[in-house]
Amino acid sequence: MTAQQSSETTFLGIERSVTGKWWRQRDIDDRLAVTLSQRFGVPEIVGRVMAARGIGLDDAESFLTPTLRDLMPDPSSLRDMDKAVARIVTALENNEKIALFGDYDVDGATSTALLVRVFRALGHNIAVHIPDRMTEGYGPNAPALLDLKRRGAGLVLTVDCGVTAYAPLAEVAGAGLDVIVVDHHAAEPELPQAVAVVNPNRLDDDSGMGDLCAAGVAFLLSVALCRALRESGYFQKNGVRPPDLRNWLDLVALGTVCDVVPLRGLNRAFVTQGLKIMRHRGNCGISALADVGGVNELPSAYHLGFVLGPRVNAGGRVGEAGLGTALLSGDDAAKARTIAVRLDEFNRERKSIEDYVLDQAIRMVEEKDRIGAMVLVGGEDWHPGVIGIVASRLKDRYHVPALVMGQVDGVYKGSARSVRGIDLGAAIIAARQAGLLVNGGGHGMAAGFTLDPAKHGEFEDFLEQRFARLIAENNIRPTMTVDGALHAMGATVELIDALERMGPFGAGNAEPRFVFTDCKVVKADVVGADHVRCILTGSNGKGRLKAIAFRCLDNDMGQALLRHGGRPLHVLGHLRRDTWQGREGVQLMIDDVAHPAALY
Repeated sequence: MTAQQSSETTFLGIERSVTGKWWRQRDIDDRLAVTLSQRFGVPEIVGRVMAARGIGLDDAESFLTPTLRDLMPDPSSLRDMDKAVARIVTALENNEKIALFGDYDVDGATSTALLVRVFRALGHNIAVHIPDRMTEGYGPNAPALLDLKRRGAGLVLTVDCGVTAYAPLAEVAGAGLDVIVVDHHAAEPELPQAVAVVNPNRLDDDSGMGDLCAAGVAFLLSVALCRALRESGYFQKNGVRPPDLRNWLDLVALGTVCDVVPLRGLNRAFVTQGLKIMRHRGNCGISALADVGGVNELPSAYHLGFVLGPRVNAGGRVGEAGLGTALLSGDDAAKARTIAVRLDEFNRERKSIEDYVLDQAIRMVEEKDRIGAMVLVGGEDWHPGVIGIVASRLKDRYHVPALVMGQVDGVYKGSARSVRGIDLGAAIIAARQAGLLVNGGGHGMAAGFTLDPAKHGEFEDFLEQRFARLIAENNIRPTMTVDGALHAMGATVELIDALERMGPFGAGNAEPRFVFTDCKVVKADVVGADHVRCILTGSNGKGRLKAIAFRCLDNDMGQALLRHGGRPLHVLGHLRRDTWQGREGVQLMIDDVAHPAALY
């Protein structure tokens, strides 16, 4: 093995695991790994994991201890930021009514709640409109914007939406309403008619901040606004205390993790610092949500993405669209508790609906003669609030881009999720530009669209050809990327402590994944509806490691664990701290299983 291992190295000879995946060894520069370990006082395995993620000597310190002081850009580097701030300052000085038009997902709720809190701290209560998914759909619509104008608003900020809302924004501009777009979704050469379009993914924006979610963009807008107000003497003239924006980084962290943007650079600092703020439980809405979600430990990125986020989303998916924003922007603990309980109930309802749609979608996919470069399915009674989650499940199951549609008012409303290497947002925009969609947009890994049923066949052919070409050109295939091999005895709390220095984990900073080789499954059983838990030992019978594989009872991985027949298995997954019943230990979250190559 050379010092620089090839990115095409097959790990342990596994070219096709039980779930059909190729196991690939991450690139590792052994010399860099050792140097990182020695220079920064981290265990060698952490040095290796850092090196495998391209962390060099120059950026290792900011990676391990990311701070806003070192990573915060000048907000004015974003195109139109100064225009937006100038218009907001004028509105504040003239006591003009300002309104927010947000989105119903977590990023929309957090970014809208952040701006509500900022304006409230400036002594300015504002109106908020969150569209109903079923009756209004995604993004700004003219009737809602004009209603805000009738209620006195002279300026509206669209948050986490608006960059492709050409017709609605042109209509309200003609009616005399000023709009500022605060967004991060993929933009086109044409921009909507607005006072300012603050979006780091504008084609003419060279700020380098394209990885930000809407909550991150809203935070930069808040920084720029407070700076301008300080320079204009606004705080002194109005007897207003400048807000400490750092107190609301918990909202930015929640939006950043849940929108699955890369956790590198500024985003990494947002989440790291935001988690510290969250641990003080200053936001009563987040605290109430954590309580109903059963979070009884210090919150981590995992809790944001898999406990808090789904509950905030549930209001927009199957309940009341504005509940997430109301929860996160309020200061009444009793009211927060009431809302959190309702969101938890909506989340349970969402799971039930999701299970129904997913079951139908899987049947529909598997009734087809073959699975090509994508899956596209739809149903007349499929709830639009769960199609995005179902698309994600299908993507994980079939390892190709997945598009799921529900029918609303005679058209298909669709949501899509992609695999690494295929830019879904660009494909959806291209389909719309080709006249195949009523509307659509998104970013690399996720998108939404509206489709006329008459164009269904043409749309499917368009994407199938595009994705098949990309898959062939880029040699895209189902892959599990591996950081190394461990023995069951090596899965210790001390190892977890060392690896956590690399957190927070998420998109762009994948949680380290290890293979436990030649394991013996001592015990395996089914828990919940379809999860498999087991006890693993090393090939020599030493070491005992608790492990669990989620949603796998009906697939080959679950059956391999339950019916191992005493044969050894390579088990791949990531390690988590286990605090069950107050005792600290380690548990393996299983991602994949393979039979040792010698057994084939």
